[in-house]
This record gives sequence, structure tokens and C-alpha cells, in this order.
Amino acid sequence: MKSKKSTIQAIVYFTIAALVIAYFFPREVKFRYQFYEGKPWKYDLLTAPGDFPIYKTDDEVRAEKDSIRHRFGPYYRMNPDEKTEQIEKLRAGYAGLLNRQTKETPYLRYIENQLNRLYDKGILPVQQLENLKRENFRQVYVVKNNVAELWNTADFHTVESACERIVSDLPVSLDADVLASFHVADYLTENLTEDRDMFEKMLNEQLKHVSLSNGMVQAGERIVDRGEVIDHKIYNMLRSLKTVHESKSAGNRRLIWIGQLVLVFGILLCCGLYMATFCPEIFFRRRNLLFTLLCMIACCLLSEIFAKHDLFNLYILPFAIVPIVVRTFFNSHTALFTHLITVLLCSLLAPFPHEFLLLQILAGVVVIFSLKELTQRSQLVRCSIFIFVTYALVYLSLSLYQEGDLGKIRWIMFLYFGINLILLLFSYTLIYIVEKLFGYTSPITLIELSNINTPILKKLSETCPGTFQHSLQVSILASAAGSEIGADTQLIRTGALYHDIGKMTHPALFTENQKGGINPHRDMPFEKSAQLIIHHVTEGVKIAEKASLPKAVIDFIRTHHGTGKTKYFYNSFRNAFPDVPVDEKLFTYPGPNPFSKETAILMMADSVEAASRSLNEYTEEKLRAQVDKLVDGQLADGLLKNAPLTFREIEMIKNSFVEKLKTMYHTRISYPDLAVTKP
Repeated sequence: MKSKKSTIQAIVYFTIAALVIAYFFPREVKFRYQFYEGKPWKYDLLTAPGDFPIYKTDDEVRAEKDSIRHRFGPYYRMNPDEKTEQIEKLRAGYAGLLNRQTKETPYLRYIENQLNRLYDKGILPVQQLENLKRENFRQVYVVKNNVAELWNTADFHTVESACERIVSDLPVSLDADVLASFHVADYLTENLTEDRDMFEKMLNEQLKHVSLSNGMVQAGERIVDRGEVIDHKIYNMLRSLKTVHESKSAGNRRLIWIGQLVLVFGILLCCGLYMATFCPEIFFRRRNLLFTLLCMIACCLLSEIFAKHDLFNLYILPFAIVPIVVRTFFNSHTALFTHLITVLLCSLLAPFPHEFLLLQILAGVVVIFSLKELTQRSQLVRCSIFIFVTYALVYLSLSLYQEGDLGKIRWIMFLYFGINLILLLFSYTLIYIVEKLFGYTSPITLIELSNINTPILKKLSETCPGTFQHSLQVSILASAAGSEIGADTQLIRTGALYHDIGKMTHPALFTENQKGGINPHRDMPFEKSAQLIIHHVTEGVKIAEKASLPKAVIDFIRTHHGTGKTKYFYNSFRNAFPDVPVDEKLFTYPGPNPFSKETAILMMADSVEAASRSLNEYTEEKLRAQVDKLVDGQLADGLLKNAPLTFREIEMIKNSFVEKLKTMYHTRISYPDLAVTKP
């Protein structure tokens, strides 16, 4: 397992994981202090390291800009040609009506003077002049000859008001009826038009000059001291110091990334050393290592997205789902350590890393002791509720400890914890997805498969009732022995129920299914009988693969005889033909031999249960002798050499078999018949 190739492979995977996590880390320099308005300062005295401006808040800058936009009046452009054209039009129109002597009549001079004066004041469309009055613009800029000047809006006219002004200002020496014959309104038109381009240009210039700061902090000036409540003024100073600090370091992004990479790689290196030392079955197996690393990477990437784009509160993310999923497929130590490494990496992005670590570590511990095995949906619901209660109590007690004021508790945090609880419930679905992607088998799946109403087991009970009864007995023996040495009893129980499903192909070939004393092997050669019996292993694998049973269950079918021999037919052949060379391959199962505690226990339980049926009486001495003979024979034949069992564990397994067999085959008392008395 611990080959040089697998070690190099694991190092490469950890390096890639570190690169991926560090690549998506925000590149901004982090301000070393965490602070909130209205909360006490938790650090020592802070003084200004240098001069820096006190920046306005975004709301303040936005409000100031909105005020400028509201006060900023429109720009109008005057067309000087309108006045000249209309006066020329006036003269040309009335030249034919006046004789040469009266060409400079007072009426014409009066109208020309009025037109000059009105056009110089400015004539606007009616709607625009009403808008100016409604919005209380007393002055606006008018661009005349490319020069912008402030004009009073009260001097502006519309065509209608200009015409009325000409009539109302008529001297008493002139006749109004004669003036009317000039049709003055025909020579009045708007000479002011709104200039939107100039307006936008000048407005943007004004907005650019809005000051982003509001005062200065001098070097060495006191900002805040430990325990002091951060009011609005102090908050703005701290926020400004943070902005200055981060902006000055913005140019060192490459150095920041190198620091992040080294830090992340160092944390993952500790994880790798732990796994290589205490969890070699994960570190040196690619599938297991990829699974644990992907769990860490997924949580880190989600945290980075939340932190970088400020999407939601970080406590919405269900970090406790990592130990739940890892514990489902591995041991508690691996689940807890994976969770610790994950939250340690994510704490680099959390606003308050110490509080974040405290909450997440305790949540992980709660997962470990409340979810020993995920075998029912109710366990997951209970675990999620425990996590929610842990979050709520720890946060509440921490807030009271730090501030001592219920009014300063952020009650919205409990909403975030509630969303976290809901997302944790989806771990049931996630476990199913992980099973399909990585080929794992969860306890939930094993429990579902051990239901005797599943199609395969139901068919087995109908076509091979003897084999089905044998499988039930083996599952009892094997799971009891597995419990004694700390093996996976649920896996053993399920594997035992399916280990002989290959016998469904030819049920009558096996003694437990034969009826009426008919034995098909009676007239067969020993070699052929052996091959037919061996065939139930390969047939069982085919049936299991066709039914998409998990590989962990199929392993029990492959290994429950290992590379042992069909002893009955092998010994019978040797006894019948002592001088004939025997082809041992014809009498040998294809294997492989058991390679785990669980498959080894099943092999022992299978042979012990089958052989125990041949005993005439079930005393403890005979049961123990039978068990010792069978298990020691398997050891002698080398069938258990690949199983990670100690001699002590094998003795414990044998003792468990004896105790169970005594219970299964105990002698019952005979019930007395009722004595019949004669009358």
C-alpha cells in the first residue's frame, strides 16, 4: 500500500489542492483588526501610524452627489441667428405695405426694438419654462458664443408671453389696432434649446470634485483603546485606516498570493502527514484521498465566493456537512480531522476567525458524537437540530461574554443558523451522489439491501429456501463475531445475505435445497460436481453485477470460499483414485482470498454454519472442536493470510461462533403428554 508511487501521487494531489484553493483566495490585503460600529474594541490602544484622511461613507458620498444632481440646473444654448432672421423677415414682409417715406415708421421701429430685447432675454418652450418654475430654478446656465453664463429664469419668455409683452408695452402714442396688423406673433420663436451634452459634461465635472474625505488624522493621534465602544466617528476613522492600509498594499498582489499559497500548503501538509501516519487507507488510496480533498476544496471555494462577492453571511454555509459525509464512509477521527482542516482554511476568510473557529469546531464535535452511524433519516434530522442548538447557544453565550448586553446581539444570526440547518438536511442526498461518484457504500444502502423483501433476496427465499435459511444463520454468526472485534457489522450482515445468491441458478445441486433424498451428484464424476458447485461463485457475481449491487457486497460473493477447495469432492476423488494424478484447478474456487476483516469473518462463519449441521449432538466440546478444526484448517491452507486479523481476534471470533451455535442449537425440553385416566 505504502509504495513510492502512491506517496508521490498523494503529494501531487495535495499540491494541486493548495494551488486551487490559493488561486481563488481574494488578493486584497487583510486589515489585521476586526471591528463593528456599536461594539467594543477588543485590541490594545491604536494610534495613527501616519497621516491619513477620514473618508466619507458610501452613503454620505452618495447623498452629497444626489444633492448636487438635485440642485444642478439644466444648460441652454442660445441661437443668435433666430433674432436676425426674424427681424429680417419682419422688414421683408412689410416693405411692400409701407411707402418709402413711412418705411421707418414708429411701429416698425418699436417692434424691432422689442424683438431685440425679447430675443436677448431668451424665449423658451412653454413646458420647459414651467418645469424650471416648478423645480424652483432661479438661475440656469445659458451658452452664448461658447460662453456659459448664469441667467435669471424670471427674465425668460415663451412665445405667448413675449407677444403679450409687446402689446402691453405699446406706447400711448401708437395705435394698438395698427400694431395688430403687423401680426407680431409670426416673428416670435424659441431661441433657447436645452443642451443635454453640456449638462452631462458639467454635472460630471461637479461630481468628480466631490470630496471623498472629511478631515484628517495626524500621525500618532489616538484612535481607540481596548474596551471603548466604537461610535460613528471612531468607526469612520478605523474604516479609513483600513482603506488606506489595503490601498497601499494593493501593488503586492504577487507576494500576497505567494503568502497565501505557502499558508494553505502548510495547512494541507499537516493534513497529509496526519493521514499518512494514522489513516494510510486514505492517504495511499487515490479514490479516498480525492474524496477528502474535494470536500475541503468545495467548502473553501464556496467560502471564497461568499467572501469575495459579499453574497451572504458565511454562517449560512453548512460546514458540518463535511464531517457528516466523511463519517458516513470513514471513521470518526478522519471525519473530525478533515473538518478541522477545512474550517481552519475557511477561517482565513471569516470576518471574526476566532469566533468562526469556535462555532465550527464545536459543531464538528457534535456531529461526531451524535452521528455514530447514519442508518436512518431521523438521525440526520436529530444531528442537524443538535448543530443548530450548538450554534445558537455558543453564539449567544459568546455575545453575552464579550458585550454583556442583550440589545447588542445580532438576532439575524439565528436566521442564518436556521438556513444552515435546512441545508444540512440535504446531506442525505449528497451521500447518495458521493456513493455513485466514488463507488462507496453507505450504511443506509446496506440497510436497504438487507431488507429481505428486495427482489434478489425474495427470489432467493422462494427458489432456494434452504440456502436462504443458511444465509440468515451465517449473517447472525458473522455479525456477532464482527461486533466482538469492532468490524463493520452492517456490512457483514448484508454481505452474508447475498454471498450465496449464485445458487439460484441450480438450486437442486446444493444439499440444503434438495428434497426427497434426490441428489444430482450421485451419478456425476467428482470433477464435474466440483465445477458445478464452484460455478455458484461466478454466477453470484454475475447476478450481483446485473442488479448493480455495491462492490463491497460483491466482494463477499467472490471471497467467501477464497481459493479453497471443494473438500467433499476433492477428498472423495483422492480416496476413490489414490493413484491417479489430480488436477487441483478443477476442485479450486477462483478466489480471491478474503482481504478485509469483514470478508474473512464471513468465510469462517460460512464454513462453520454449514459444517455444524452435520453434528449429531451440539455440546460445547463438540462445537468448539468443530470450530477450531474449520478455522485452523483455513489458516493452515493460507486462506486468511491477506486478512488484517490478529491471532487474538481470531480466538475472539471462534469463541463468538461457539457461543452463538450453542444458542442456535440448544436442546429443548420435551413436553409431557397428557395422561389419559380411565373412568
